[in-house]
Amino acid sequence: MAGEFEQYDDRFKKLTLGNVHLDHLASGCRWAEGAVYMAAGKYLLWSDAPNDRVLRYDETNGAISNFLQPANYHNGHTTDRQGRLIACEHGGRCISRIEHDGTRRVLADRFQGKRFNSPNDVVVKSDGSIWFSDPTYGIDTDYEGHASKAEIGGSYVYRLDPDSGEATAVATDFVQPNGLAFSPDEKRLYIADTGATHVDNGPHHIRVAELGADGRSLGPAKLFAECTDGLFDGFRIDTEGNLWTSAGDGVHVYAPDGTLIGKIKVPEVVANLCFGGPKRNRLFICATTSLYAIYVNARPAGWPA
Repeated sequence: MAGEFEQYDDRFKKLTLGNVHLDHLASGCRWAEGAVYMAAGKYLLWSDAPNDRVLRYDETNGAISNFLQPANYHNGHTTDRQGRLIACEHGGRCISRIEHDGTRRVLADRFQGKRFNSPNDVVVKSDGSIWFSDPTYGIDTDYEGHASKAEIGGSYVYRLDPDSGEATAVATDFVQPNGLAFSPDEKRLYIADTGATHVDNGPHHIRVAELGADGRSLGPAKLFAECTDGLFDGFRIDTEGNLWTSAGDGVHVYAPDGTLIGKIKVPEVVANLCFGGPKRNRLFICATTSLYAIYVNARPAGWPA
């Protein structure tokens, strides 16, 4: 097993490759976040919120460029089924979409008439609904957004209806909800809570909630895993239901039963990650100042779409 991998369970071995290494692709960020692979263009986008920019890594030639600056302090990203970029804007306090012609469209910026805090991470379900977390990180200070007062009075997880455009709060018992991901069958939603940043001895875990029979609501969220180094932030789930999550010392990999089965060691604190490349078997890792990548024997849930 390559030196970048630490195995704690035999199940991790089949997810790794023996002749790979961690590639350092870019540096110069203040807080690298929001990795998303744009398959049609063969490039990766990621955010650097303190510098108010979205960066682009061209997989065909390794070039790094600015994709968007200023960027309304983008944080989390994903794509919809049409390949359009869905963005969480700290600065705009909204969920936005970049259309195929390059124009920006605000999809939602309010709940019951009050402005969101600062949408942080986002996933799109197969029915077209958009689910996102809304902690206060982008309004706490001017570093990752614009210092402002919270209007809603809580940090919730929302579902944005694809037809009506209405936002519904689906989870209201988190301190600072953060990363999100659906199980491969979309019957469960995993949600990170990084509330330890704001509350002494606060949550630093991932919980999982069952979706209701309507596919629109969530049951009670149960503890899935607690972070053993730093905080969980963004994460992804592979086709077998394994969860690949950011942490203080790298990427932690959990089996569907919640067992920590292995780690990918990274020399910086990891904030987010995503699968990419032509076969979606390259894990791109946003870690503080840098973008890294490593090949693994896994692919993201929902691939091929």
